[in-house]
Amino acid sequence: MSDTHERSNPESKYNDVSGYGGLVRREPLRRSSSRPYGGYFDEVVDALSAALGDDFSYAVERVVVHAGQLTLHVARAFLPLVAGVLRDDELLRFELCCGVSGVHYPLDSGRELHAFYPLMSITHNRRLQLEVACPDADPHVPSLFSVYPTCDWHERETYDFFGIVFDGHPGLTRIEMPDDWVGHPQRKDYPLGGIPVEFRGASVAPPDQRRSCR
Repeated sequence: MSDTHERSNPESKYNDVSGYGGLVRREPLRRSSSRPYGGYFDEVVDALSAALGDDFSYAVERVVVHAGQLTLHVARAFLPLVAGVLRDDELLRFELCCGVSGVHYPLDSGRELHAFYPLMSITHNRRLQLEVACPDADPHVPSLFSVYPTCDWHERETYDFFGIVFDGHPGLTRIEMPDDWVGHPQRKDYPLGGIPVEFRGASVAPPDQRRSCR
């Protein structure tokens, strides 16, 4: 596993209007946080550990508390199990999944693609986030559609833009891009490209042709 994540640099001094321009900054990969986590976070982790039993140490790779948010890094094979326990256990009751987001970390060797699931407990008024990773060479993650039907279109969107294949999804097709589109546009290795846009007699060049970042 790489010790860094790669992110686009929003503080670039260059006049790049594409939003990326190939500029990056490297951040340390966040390790497991130390106890006590604070607030209700300890209660949630303890309840999940008790419910999963021996599977907890295999299912939950890291527990990270950062910026007031609890994130459970879950091994992808255990994702449906962990999500089901979080939803159904009476001490947890995370009934709502608010969506799915993808991220591409090219430097996170063997874990280049990440999916994030923000969960909310309406019963206990609590929040947490699940994070799962998979490699570019095997971009498969179990679908959570059977646990949280609200994931339906969000998993399709993450597949469309990042190429993560959600195994078990009932209809994993593109949702934004045309069906015959090649590639996944929000990956960092996707070329900026684009097409010129014409309006009112003027023309706007594709992003990679507007200004030079060099």
